[in-house]
Amino acid sequence: MTLAEAEARDAADPLAPLRGRFMRPDGLIYLDGNSLGMLPQASVAASADMVERQWGDRLIRSWNEGWIDAPTRVGAKIAQLIGAAAGEVIAADSTSVNLFKLLVAALRRDPARTVVVSEAGNFPTDLHIAAGAVGCVPGAQLRVVPRDELADALGDDTAVLLLTHVHYKTGARFDMARWTADAHAAGALMLWDLSHSAGAVAVDLNGANADLAVGCGYKYLNGGPGAPAYLFVAERWQAALGNPLSGWMGHAAPFAFTDDYVAATGMKRWLTGTPPVLGLGALEAALALWDGVDFAMVERKSATLFDMLLAAGEAAGLECVTPRDPVARGSHISFRHDHAYAITQALIARGVIGDFRDPDVLRLGLTPLTLSHVDVWHAGRLLGEVIASGEWQRPEFTVRAAVT
Repeated sequence: MTLAEAEARDAADPLAPLRGRFMRPDGLIYLDGNSLGMLPQASVAASADMVERQWGDRLIRSWNEGWIDAPTRVGAKIAQLIGAAAGEVIAADSTSVNLFKLLVAALRRDPARTVVVSEAGNFPTDLHIAAGAVGCVPGAQLRVVPRDELADALGDDTAVLLLTHVHYKTGARFDMARWTADAHAAGALMLWDLSHSAGAVAVDLNGANADLAVGCGYKYLNGGPGAPAYLFVAERWQAALGNPLSGWMGHAAPFAFTDDYVAATGMKRWLTGTPPVLGLGALEAALALWDGVDFAMVERKSATLFDMLLAAGEAAGLECVTPRDPVARGSHISFRHDHAYAITQALIARGVIGDFRDPDVLRLGLTPLTLSHVDVWHAGRLLGEVIASGEWQRPEFTVRAAVT
């Protein structure tokens, strides 16, 4: 694609007006992959109001003026993006904490089913949390197998199949309906991690008959660093499954201050501690960006941006490890190179922010709401220049930072 063609695509892009609703640092092309979404302008105003008026002026009165209902309200807005009903999603805690809750609940459902099955190479925290969860349920175990052995790993002892819908490194996407059906055929529950899906690709949890899901708020949902996460429990399971972290906000009557624990009904039982209202406010403001957005347009633009960077990367001699089929991937592209870390740093020095995933992957995010075709055209050009010039070999680009 030529620069003129990229400019023409931008002129006809129905998503282009959304770019102006984000803070955009001058001279920067943001291709993070996606560990942190860009800052929506609405979140700046919302956060200021949360701090100055709601906290500074209204103080404790704000709990009865909207704060106490924020987890439910924000969860309902996320539900619209993941194919769930409003009463099936709640915003709370972190993805890791929510994953622990749901795994332990799934393991406690049927004493005869003691195994969590997951994929080798899944995002590390998913496997780490799963290992911790099975340690909290007597007799439970974690079975981790390669992707092509997952179907055979399911059996009469499986309590839950835990999969990340879009792989954090390669971008490969599972067929949600197919794998949910496979889990159900084995009598197991299906738990999806949507961290690289929500806001990136179309998700239909209820259409796939999924049971459980978790996801974060700081990636494609643009909720900010450390933004609250969310969890989904299909309505049919809400009365049968219980939150193992039985904190006061999940109590049926938290302000009765009783010693005994009685779980709330519906999704409120999945709350634990006091909601992080400042983070919820920023996330709620960011979610308004999605009002009226058609995910078919999002996916079409993502596919075009992918093809542009694929061509640039392959011309530079990089190996793409992300599936070519749009329905088989998320919204980032990953290239393998023995010196991917140094290449990532050289790109950052050129004003193109991507990220690195050990041991050898350069990951570039393709976020249709914030990127233009011209952005990606220039990113591809700069990628080619960095490789061709060998500037990535400069010593300073090999020094590992704490966060990659």
